Amino acid sequence: MSSIEKILEKRILVLDGAMGTMLQQYQFEEEHFRGERFKDWKMPLKGNNDLLSLTQPQAIAEVHRKYFEAGADIVETNTFSGTSIAMADYGMEDLVYELNFESAKIAKKVAKEFTAKEPNKPRFVAGSIGPTNKTASMSPDVNDPGYRAISFEELYEAYKEQVEALIDGGADILLVETIFDTLNAKAALFAIENVKEKKGIEVPIMVSGTITDASGRTLSGQTAEAFLISISHIPILSVGFNCALGAKQLTPHLEVVSAKSDFAISAHPNAGLPNAFGAYDETPEQMAGQIKEYLDKKLVNIVGGCCGTTPEHIKAIAELADKYQPRNSKSASKVLA
Repeated sequence: MSSIEKILEKRILVLDGAMGTMLQQYQFEEEHFRGERFKDWKMPLKGNNDLLSLTQPQAIAEVHRKYFEAGADIVETNTFSGTSIAMADYGMEDLVYELNFESAKIAKKVAKEFTAKEPNKPRFVAGSIGPTNKTASMSPDVNDPGYRAISFEELYEAYKEQVEALIDGGADILLVETIFDTLNAKAALFAIENVKEKKGIEVPIMVSGTITDASGRTLSGQTAEAFLISISHIPILSVGFNCALGAKQLTPHLEVVSAKSDFAISAHPNAGLPNAFGAYDETPEQMAGQIKEYLDKKLVNIVGGCCGTTPEHIKAIAELADKYQPRNSKSASKVLA
């Protein structure tokens, strides 16, 4: 994977946009999520987007294809909730390895198609590792602040299973994203390091936190700088932020990590802030106009979109990014040295 480090020195890489936003357009109902294989499953499955990699693989491949056509260099696997912790909501803990393996396999197949057509623009697959729906740093019970719904060891084991499957399925990069609790992320990063050692391989790691409110902190209370310090002991490819905020609101936090880090910097914000109905109204042109500030200030090496973004958003971002030089990152070429 030395090629991705070399490419980062030369140009800004473009990450894809939202998977969930795209899947909503298919208007899948319960029977589509179930397919033939899970038609008698004991629990409701609608909303389990990761499962669609098994029951609607053509749709997942089509979403990846649309993002690559829009100009993305990297697509994320359909595995944001692909841990036994998150899959427990559907009674599907035993399917975690298969879900991640097949999701990576689908994305890798599409990536190879595009790389074969344009060898001068290789496409990459980032294994999406979400934060889970439990937090190790805070209690979910206001009456019992010392209680924890999950332990570090449980998180580590869950992430380890996901990481092994993503690598086996062909992921080129591992993306620990939407981090609201850095302790959860540390469990994921510890799992990745152990899997790498066990397999005797190197895999580039992207780390992306999420700032949850105007105070500029993660849900577990860290500032952008504190978050950066907390994960800087790991040899990662990039650090950055995604989700929660729109592009404009993310700028000051990117300025902090860009000024204080030798890692490559990534950003994939939402298409603005959600409206009263939870939808995102920001047009591709509006979003690209705000991301232009990142590029003018040379803040980023990798840029894409999160909630509410579509191939049209990514196309506008890719066309803009193509006109700019990347931020000078000292580490991008030596992360895996």
